[in-house]
Amino acid sequence: MANLSTFFLSRIIGKRVYDAEGKKVGIVKDLLVDTLTANPNANPDKPQVIGVKVKTRKGIKVYSFEYFDVFRIEGRLTVKCNNLVELSDDVVNNGFFLAKMMLDRQIVDLNGRKLVRVNDIRLVDIKGGTFALAVDIGIDGLLRRIDIEKPIKNVLSIFRVSIPAKYILWDDVQAIDFSSYSIKLATVYSKLNTLHPSDLADIIEDLGKASRTTVFSALDEEHAADVLEEMETDAQVQLVESLPVDKMADVLEKMPADEVADILDELEDEKAESLLKEMEAESSQEVRELLEYEDDSVGSIMTTDILAFNPAKTVEDVIRELRTRKPEAVELYNLFVTDTKEELVGFFTLRDLIVSEPETTINQIMKEEPIFLYDDQGIDDIAEIISKYNLLAIPVIDKQNVLQGMVVIDDVVEDLVNKRRTFKK
Repeated sequence: MANLSTFFLSRIIGKRVYDAEGKKVGIVKDLLVDTLTANPNANPDKPQVIGVKVKTRKGIKVYSFEYFDVFRIEGRLTVKCNNLVELSDDVVNNGFFLAKMMLDRQIVDLNGRKLVRVNDIRLVDIKGGTFALAVDIGIDGLLRRIDIEKPIKNVLSIFRVSIPAKYILWDDVQAIDFSSYSIKLATVYSKLNTLHPSDLADIIEDLGKASRTTVFSALDEEHAADVLEEMETDAQVQLVESLPVDKMADVLEKMPADEVADILDELEDEKAESLLKEMEAESSQEVRELLEYEDDSVGSIMTTDILAFNPAKTVEDVIRELRTRKPEAVELYNLFVTDTKEELVGFFTLRDLIVSEPETTINQIMKEEPIFLYDDQGIDDIAEIISKYNLLAIPVIDKQNVLQGMVVIDDVVEDLVNKRRTFKK
């Protein structure tokens, strides 16, 4: 008889449990793990097994795993319990059952940045407890689940063919659907914050609608805004329509006004209006102004997140303001110069700023008569102008020469990739 140091979840599910006297207690139905283990000697990234769901004559019971041992006797897995101690409802509700929540479910492979299917789970018994070590996503795990692993491997060995094992360490795993459990989703999904917003957007888009909404709603507002911005239109609309108005409004406020306008333009007028009313007045007004532009106008795709400075400011003044404002990278494509009437008079680049002396005034380094677009101008010429003048961003003004925003090359490229309307050649 040997105590196992490692075993698979599929091998213990369905096994009979015997007490110290060898009497049958019941049948193992699942293992309960703690999402935030209190064991100071444990690795918090690997959930500890704290309970066993057992089908007994008196019904389903969840016992403490502390008094359970897993043995192999004559090649067969055996489960023994020295003491039956039922876990409280609070303990059970703050954990989750491995088989129920993981087997056959989609999870996020954080390294591969993709969704994969769980076929089995490998557990390890070490000093301090038993922990979920890795998930099995290979064919090997699937064959083990249906109990034909050995016969298949024996046949394949004749032809010198092997089935490669495919595991993902638990540290690199993020489970998805915890919606039926009373645990803090923001904590459970914390690993997703390590992914780039674009990668996470792709993953969330591949989920079912219910899981998509659950995962997205667990993100903090800043991260949720970045992720939503990277999503396809249909996924954006589904999320906006699924989440409470107040929650969604808080996220939209963190996004560029032009991106919000694009999303709201796809919604029913009543839904869009309710979101605009819930948003802060300043953010809401910016979006409303963009929504007034015709779809084929420059104003409809410009961003209003721009940086403009008075020509009398010094280089030191501007750098100090940039450090305070901490703008997004796209806002630094071009830095604009406006007069007291907010009319566009010039522009300068980040390079101009860095190579100049601190006491230099902006009117000394700015370039006058910048290339610009009118906000009501048709969008057909945008790509040609950007290409001709090798620009990353073009300022947009109204008929009074007042700076309204800018069109950035990112939006033009996205427009082309999505086969939208920038080119009409």
